[in-house]
Amino acid sequence: MTVPAWLTTMTFNADGLIPAIAQDEQSGRILMMAWMNAEALQLTAQTQTAVYFSRSRNKLWHKGETSGHTQQVHDIRLDCDADVIVLSVTQVGGIACHTGRESCFYQRLDLSGAEPTWQTVDRIIKDPADIYHTDNHNALNNDSPIEALVDKAATIDKANNNTQPNSAPILQQLDSVLAERKQANADSSYVASLYAKGLNKILEKVGEEATESIIAAKDFANCDENTDQAGFDAARHELIYEVADVWFHTLVGLAWFDIESDAVLNELGRRFGLSGIDEKAAR
Repeated sequence: MTVPAWLTTMTFNADGLIPAIAQDEQSGRILMMAWMNAEALQLTAQTQTAVYFSRSRNKLWHKGETSGHTQQVHDIRLDCDADVIVLSVTQVGGIACHTGRESCFYQRLDLSGAEPTWQTVDRIIKDPADIYHTDNHNALNNDSPIEALVDKAATIDKANNNTQPNSAPILQQLDSVLAERKQANADSSYVASLYAKGLNKILEKVGEEATESIIAAKDFANCDENTDQAGFDAARHELIYEVADVWFHTLVGLAWFDIESDAVLNELGRRFGLSGIDEKAAR
């Protein structure tokens, strides 16, 4: 296939990718950053809608294919080194981030204290569960693995021609999905891609999500329900969301070793009723 002349002037990295920054056409605000390969960029130029390349799924990703929050592209610009592009877009729905915010860049470094801290400064416009928990949701094939797993677990029985709803506890449903994904192709889902990358990548994600939970908890601690109810509610939701991410990636780590969630629940049950001192002495 002949490569268009305009693509040959661009500098893609060793993986054939180039960073793409999406900027709101009206406000100029940076909404998100993602990656494009040559095909994604060609499709973006042809359709005037943003198409990116998912490194975790190793496939093209049409922005908004799951959420409905597509991006209409008005202008494409290339930087002086020809290795970064900026898209001027109209963000359909006003939400670019999978957390339900306008922009993925919703944390600001606060330099007013003794130590710099990250502060969440943007409110959640729409609950991510309301964005992704839909009938046409492509489970485990997006950047919101928690909601995807819930949807997938809820449809396991349907896939097995069972018309009765799945009444198993959610952790057991997740165990089933995680076990299933260990045998899947790496490009078929987010979880399968984690397994393909190995244990170190899974543990890296556990640490990353734990750090984000700590940041969310500190942000929530600084909120005042009496003076800013909306901010308080948003920070509370963010903490719950980030802790769910920690739990999820921890479950992936357990599944790597073929350990189901019941093993942890049984251990917690063993400790129930013991004082902390007695529990440590019994180890």
